[in-house]
Parts: sequence; C-alpha cells; structure tokens
Amino acid sequence: MQLFTQTPFALALAASAISSTSFAAQDIENITVTASRAELPISSLSNSISLISQDDLEQISAVHINEALARIPGTWVSRGNGQESLIAIRSPSLTGAGSCGAFLVAEDGIAARATGFCNVNQLFDINTEQAGSIEVLRGPGNEVHGSGAMHGVINVLSLAPTQEREQSLSLEGGPHDYGRIKYTYSNTEGQHGYRLNLNGNHDGGYKHDSGYDQQKMNFRHDYDGDDLDIRTLISATNLNQETAGYVSGFEAYKDSDKKKENPNPEAYRDSQSFRWQSRISQSLGNGDQLVITPYVRYADMDFAMHFLPGEPIEENGQKNVGVQLAYINQISQQLTMTTGFDSEYTDAYLKQTQDGGFSRFPDGKQYDYQVDAIVAAAFTGVNYELTPATTLNAGARLEYLEYDYNNRMLDGNTDQNGDPCLVPGGCRYTRPADRKDDFTDLSLNAGIVHELNDQHSITARVAHGFRAPQATELYRLQAGQNVADIDSEQIDSIELGLRSQYQNLAVSLTSFYMEKDNVIFQDDGRQNIDNGATEHYGLEYGIQWQIADAWDLGVNGTFARHKYTKDVTTPVPGGTVIVSTKGNDVDTAPRRMGSAQLGWQATEKSRVELEWVYMGKYYTDINNAHKYDGHDLINLRLRHEFNSTIGAGIRVTNLTDEDYAERADYNEFSQNDRYFIGEPRSVFADVTLRF
Repeated sequence: MQLFTQTPFALALAASAISSTSFAAQDIENITVTASRAELPISSLSNSISLISQDDLEQISAVHINEALARIPGTWVSRGNGQESLIAIRSPSLTGAGSCGAFLVAEDGIAARATGFCNVNQLFDINTEQAGSIEVLRGPGNEVHGSGAMHGVINVLSLAPTQEREQSLSLEGGPHDYGRIKYTYSNTEGQHGYRLNLNGNHDGGYKHDSGYDQQKMNFRHDYDGDDLDIRTLISATNLNQETAGYVSGFEAYKDSDKKKENPNPEAYRDSQSFRWQSRISQSLGNGDQLVITPYVRYADMDFAMHFLPGEPIEENGQKNVGVQLAYINQISQQLTMTTGFDSEYTDAYLKQTQDGGFSRFPDGKQYDYQVDAIVAAAFTGVNYELTPATTLNAGARLEYLEYDYNNRMLDGNTDQNGDPCLVPGGCRYTRPADRKDDFTDLSLNAGIVHELNDQHSITARVAHGFRAPQATELYRLQAGQNVADIDSEQIDSIELGLRSQYQNLAVSLTSFYMEKDNVIFQDDGRQNIDNGATEHYGLEYGIQWQIADAWDLGVNGTFARHKYTKDVTTPVPGGTVIVSTKGNDVDTAPRRMGSAQLGWQATEKSRVELEWVYMGKYYTDINNAHKYDGHDLINLRLRHEFNSTIGAGIRVTNLTDEDYAERADYNEFSQNDRYFIGEPRSVFADVTLRF
C-alpha cells in the first residue's frame, strides 16, 4: 500500500522534530468554544481541534473558503463552481443528497442548517470573509453536537466588538471582473458593544457564463453585565450564481480548448439565508453558569439541476426555531459538569419541476412535499482533573428526531396528472404517501489528556457518533422504491495524539481509526440504500515553527486511507449493480494531502507568505479503475501597512500556472471522466482604509 512513504511533508516533520530539542519550554494557550459551550483551553481537551486566527484569515483574504481551510490537517474543502463546495474531514469528499449530513457547519455554535435539511454548499451561508476565527474539530463531535457531527465540525466564530471606535473599508480587484468591497464598524459604549460587518463581491467567472454576485451581513451586539452576558448575532446572505458544470473528457483540465467550457450555460443557483441567535449567560455563583441560546433560521434556494437529465428546477426552503440550554456546574476545582437540553422545530418544503418531458422524465412537477421536523436531545459531559497532570473528558447525548412528511402531489410513480410514463421502468421519480418517521440515537465520547512534562502531552479518545437520514434521502425517491427503508449511519472512532510545545516550536501528531456502518448510498438507479460499511484510518500532523525573529513556518498534512469494508450490490432489471467493493478505496479519497506556509515578516508593517498546497492522487470511481493524479499549487501573499489608516495587499494564486482540477470524478452512466477545472494563475490586489 505504501501509505507512509517518505514525502516532503514527512521529511519536514522529521527535520522539525529533531531541531526542536534546543528550545526552552513556553506555555502558549489557545482557547476553544467548539468542543463545549464554554471557553476551555485546547490543552485540556482530548479532541483534535485546529484554529485559523483572524490574522491568518486577513492574510489569506480568501475568495473561496477552501483557501483558508487548506491549512487544517485532515480537511479538504473542494471548490465546485463559484461559491459551491464539498467537504471532507477525516473522510472522502462525500457527494449525494445527504453527504453534508456527515459534517456540522456552524456559526457561533449554532448549525447553519436544521438537522435533517443540510445542503452540501452551506458554507456559503456564513460570513467567513469577516470572521473572528474558524475552529475545526476533526472526528466525531462531542455531546453538544448531535447528528451531523459524525466526521467533524466547522465552527465559524464571529468577530467581537472592539473596545474603541473602529471603522474600515476594503476594496479588492482581480481577474475575470472580480471585485469585492468589505465594510466594518465597531464600538463599545458602557456595557454595550456593537459590530456591523458588510461585504459584497462580483465575479465574472473563469469559465463562460459562470459568474456570481454575493452579499453578506453580520450584526453583533454584546451586553456585558455584572452576572449576565448576552451576545446577539444577526446574519444574512444572498447569492445569485450562474453555474458551470463539469467539463468532460480524460484530463480535460489540461486542454486549453476545454478549460473555459461551460456545458450548462443555462444553470444557476439563487440562495438567501437569515439567522438570529442570542446567547444568554447567567453566572449563578460558585462558578456555576446557565446558558440559554434561542435562535431562528430561514433559508430559501432554487437552482437548475444541471447534473440530471432534463435539468429540472429545484426549489427548497426551511424555517426553524430552536433553543439550546446548558447548565455548567463547577462541582469542585477539579470537576466541571455540563448538562443540557436542545430542541428545534423545522418547517421545510421541496419542489422539483421540469419544463418539457421525455422518456422517463415527466413534464411539470415531479416532487412537491412539505416536512415538519422536531428534534429533542439531552446531554451531559464532564471535565475532570484526575491529577495535576491528567484530565478526563467524557460525555453522552441522546437525540430524538421526528419527520412528519406531507406529499402535496399524487402518490406513486406517475406524472403530475397521474398518468404513467409508458417506458420500461416507468417514471424516474416516485413520491411516497404521507408518513411519519422517527430516529433515536445515542452518541458517546471519552478521552484523556496526560502531561508527560512541561513540553509533551499525550491524548487518547474514543467516540461513537451518528447521522440521521436526511429528509431528501427518505422522501425524494426513484422508480421502484416506494419507501426508503434506511436508518441512521453509525461511526466508531479511536484516536491517539502527541502534543509538543517548545519556545519556538509546536508539533502535534494524531493517529485515528474509524469504522462506519449502515452507510447510506445512492446506487446507479438512484435508489437510497443503507447497508454499506467503510473504514478510515491515518495520521495527521501539524507544525508551527518560529524559525527566526522574521521567519516562521507552518506545516500540516495527512496520510490516510478510506476504503469499503463490505461488498454491496443492488438489483436492477436484468441483473445487479455493484455499489461498493470490499477493500477498494472510496472514490475521491486522497491518501496524502496537506500544505505548508513560509512567512517572512520583512518589516514591522510588511509580511510575505509563500504557500504550498499538495493534493495526492485519488480514485474517481468505486471500482478504482480511474484516477486523478493530484497536483501541487504555489500561492504568494504580501501585505503592507503604510500607516494606521492605509493598508494594502497583493495575492498571486497558482503562481506556477499549474493545470489542475479542483475535483475529479468518473461518471459510470456516460463512461467519462469529469472535472471542475482549477483556475490559472490569478493576481488579486486590495486596499484597506481605516477612518
């Protein structure tokens, strides 16, 4: 298998580890809020958590969120067209209706979408462009997370108000008529702090008819009382995108005549979202704390499904209201217990229509349904200092999810008028009758952190997570399937870690092994089945090295294997189709990936950063007969502050003008390789005015 071969990353890790022995110990503490609902030092937690700071986000100034998350071990966010994306955290790049359900995407701890109604592109619903930081938890989440945190959590933290008045305006330009404007205002008056963030951007698109316009807003208000703190966040986004689909043909990303092709110039995506939350924290004395977070969410989207025959139009939306309750009990100086209850109600709809029918694809409405969903969960967790050098984390969560599905069309496998499709197999789409479905799941986790000495600590963690079926997996059925007889996916995880901290060097190593059962697939007949099984194991590493006063190096990477552990077939007319093959790699699952950033603080006000992003080869089909060879990208970023009021930056992405694919796959139906084309060398410039 040659999984752990000598690579530049491995050599860099070895060299850094050897050279680190001459540095004196220094305690550099990072705080996280993602692993629980209170601020805790990362050093006391057994979870694998990485942070992207505000300074890093400003240096990166990402056009797409994948530019920022490339420096997180074990994480790959592949860019589709425009602002679309697919997430991988200790996993393959998952696709399909419920693929996003394996990851929890949150803003200040509140999920961007309701349980059971995720969207694979939901990262564009969050203002990452003006975030305070981004935290990524790798592996199954904790007791506060529930369904959706099976492979990991991405939590975008809003930027806090400043103590003194701050106002800035940033203007940015780039290729293909790209332009972005960002504005922020912040101040604190007495016990009230405010921050308003606004940004909007336009991109004409590298490929034909592939541009977008996007606007985002955050308003945050902090009230700091003697015993009562209230943090309110209001977020709104709008996206209008002309969508370009896959470009087909073997290694089409290397063909200059095909790179700018858009086989779906009529495709589009329009999406709007609104969210409100208020985190109310009341100190009760003796270190105890009560935290209540009510929230409201709204999302609405319609888009052309260019990846399906006939390119139907999907309209979907959801309205949610919920509350999170947590009681943090400081039982003793060594023991903290958090107990809580979460509840949520969702009213969602989905409609699919097609203008003009043919063969198995009927004209008019194909789906039109409404779903009410209720979530109720209880959890408890402890953080216990067994000895001054050893800390135990443990928790459990019991979660109940109920769907109440209402089909607003005729039941069955017909067109909207009740007429059958007079072709073998009938109409492509089937609408189940009204029904209720419920799922009860339990997640467990336990971990330990032991300090060997002032410089080294070891961690161990076991966890069991789950993902309830998404509404689309249950009620958006295909021909021959009247009921989706599927249950929640389950995952078991174990990880071991080593953390070392010196005066100028920090190193972390984490090995993990996960088994996932009851994996939900969509077979070649687009039927939803759930009897798959996969295995995931590997090694993640991260290095932060202050080489000299003006030079620093960051390295992160992953060696991993994601494979099927069960043969799965599904019946089709005239035989069976292979859905997964035991021992094969899961498609779109690179065994090696990572990045490195070399920084030079040229002056007190000038910083230069050279970045290498590495993507290893991966198979693009379940039979492992087709593959993508991977790529190496070099990016260059420069920032300079002329004075306290004017700053500027220049970024060059894909400096060497590499031919590459953001993502590759193989379409079994058309027997063709397909690619989302990576963009060529691009230069962006921005100026920031503070007044």
